[in-house]
Amino acid sequence: MDFFISLFSDPVGFWNSHTLLISQIGINGIVATSMFLVLYSGQLSLAAPGFMAIGAYTSVLMDLNWHTPFVLNVVAAVLLAGVVGVLVGLPVLRLRGVFLAIATIGFIEALRLGVILNLPITGEGLGLKNPNADPLGGVPIILVSLVVVLFVVWRLTRGRLGSAWSAIRQDEIAALSQGIFVARYKMIAFVLSALLAAYAGALEAHLNFFVDPGDTQYGVTRAVQILTFAVLGGSGYVLGPLVGALIVTLLPYIFEGAGDYINIIAGAFLIAVIIFRPQGIVGRGGLAIIRPAWWPRARLSAPSPG
Repeated sequence: MDFFISLFSDPVGFWNSHTLLISQIGINGIVATSMFLVLYSGQLSLAAPGFMAIGAYTSVLMDLNWHTPFVLNVVAAVLLAGVVGVLVGLPVLRLRGVFLAIATIGFIEALRLGVILNLPITGEGLGLKNPNADPLGGVPIILVSLVVVLFVVWRLTRGRLGSAWSAIRQDEIAALSQGIFVARYKMIAFVLSALLAAYAGALEAHLNFFVDPGDTQYGVTRAVQILTFAVLGGSGYVLGPLVGALIVTLLPYIFEGAGDYINIIAGAFLIAVIIFRPQGIVGRGGLAIIRPAWWPRARLSAPSPG
């Protein structure tokens, strides 16, 4: 309750005291949008944490070793993630559904356990120090980036590209029969998702003085969290994953007294949304809670002729 009181009673003080929280909401919003792209094109990919790791480590290592400008570091990290996205997507995108999810989990675990935790340049299991981090200065960049990303992705979904993605998601065979190059459009969505995830990872890394290679940052745990953003908010609309990211990020602050039980509350909340709003919070019917399909409904009888 104190969280919302300070938000509405003292917005300036709230901004100053919760700057890192606002930054994390922006980061989660960008990476949630990257998840939206693959889901909107009919791909259950969980590769986002891997591309975030590429963005984070590439940008920080360039800064530490070559002292290059921040913008150049981020651009190089994003481009590298795009190249890796193409290389990973060529064999992986032949798979569908849960098989694609398992393959992308294999990618992020191979990257984290096989590369990051074993190379001296990445700090191995000790992580990577980032003395040039700017926790407060990056907030405007993150928020502006979030708005731009949402607008661009929204415009993409309203055009020919979005129509192709929607057709592939609904029926891939039917899309092929209509002359849609399914493999090409799926690759475009996968690579764009990789670019956004790497951008989010690079921005997030420069908010912290230490890049942690743990599972909660770039492993399966983070992948499940990002998927939760989309499931909770609704993957059919651009704003859906953003709303899910906002709610999940704020839950520990809303229920400050929950302590170690916060994960139970988050799980119960997610289950309730899946039951009562299987299309997500942002979906057909707006933000209003509706009854599930199996819930008894009032029967309407036609008026008797008379």
